[in-house]
Amino acid sequence: MTQTMRAVEISQPGGPEVLTLVERPRPEAAHGQVVLKLAYAGVNRPDALQRAGAYAPPPGASDLPGLEAAGEVVAVGPGVDWPSVGDEVCALLPGGGYAEYVATPAAHCLPVPQGMDLKQAACLPETFFTVWSNVFMRGGLQAGERFLIHGGSSGIGTTAIQLARQFGARVFATAGSADKCAACTDLGAERAINYREEDFVEILRAEGGANLILDMVGGDYIPRNIKALADDGRLVQIAFLSGPKVALNFAQVMTRRLTITGSTLRPQSDLAKARIADALREQVWPLLDASKVAPVMDSEFPLEQAAGAHARMEGSTHIGKIVLKVG
Repeated sequence: MTQTMRAVEISQPGGPEVLTLVERPRPEAAHGQVVLKLAYAGVNRPDALQRAGAYAPPPGASDLPGLEAAGEVVAVGPGVDWPSVGDEVCALLPGGGYAEYVATPAAHCLPVPQGMDLKQAACLPETFFTVWSNVFMRGGLQAGERFLIHGGSSGIGTTAIQLARQFGARVFATAGSADKCAACTDLGAERAINYREEDFVEILRAEGGANLILDMVGGDYIPRNIKALADDGRLVQIAFLSGPKVALNFAQVMTRRLTITGSTLRPQSDLAKARIADALREQVWPLLDASKVAPVMDSEFPLEQAAGAHARMEGSTHIGKIVLKVG
């Protein structure tokens, strides 16, 4: 292995144009870590937030963007039982995915599902860790419940629709165009709601209310989500595309016994992420191996065109996942 690598760094806070191709030292594997030679890296909203200066990496993490990737293990640090050098894996990363090599905790790696290539596998970790931990672990989704996912055609949304259906929930999704709504129903949503033309509150209330809502919009969606929930319903907030601040009458929360919660993945401890990985390996990876669930692919960009990938993501015309071809 060479001692340097190609990488894309954030030259200064700003738009996609600040993503710059550079040479960096290749990382080494610390205790409990592996080094991966990457084939593909996933592109996600937190990458764009970090690029804009609104989402700082946690202490000790790489300053390079990139929270998920797939590739070959080329080095193993002390204290690692699995994976081994030569194994192909996908991994949740603390950062550093926009590069030819990355170091990450071995406990955050998962095997490439059967019949899946590295391009598809690179799309799994960030979205599947996020959906599993928020919809099932935090949100407690059960079979037969009514589940509403906003942004149904996004990487998170397409994953949430498929997993919720596999575990027996009734799935409703919002999206902003006919094509996006069609993609949601094709994946298993019982009803896709074009938010530009229909009111999701009215539709869910007519069904008895949502037992669980997964929201990444925030802003004025928050009080509307409260209205759309059934009694004893749960709202899980994972992002704020329209902002985090809103006036809310908490009397509704009390009298209807509602739960409002949320989380972000990146700042959680390595142990917490390892526990999510263990749950995914046990309960979700068999579905991937059996091709019952699969990532929805939108587009691929070479590493040096990371700015183009960000522009496509922020244009919100994509359906599913965007990846960078690294190797």
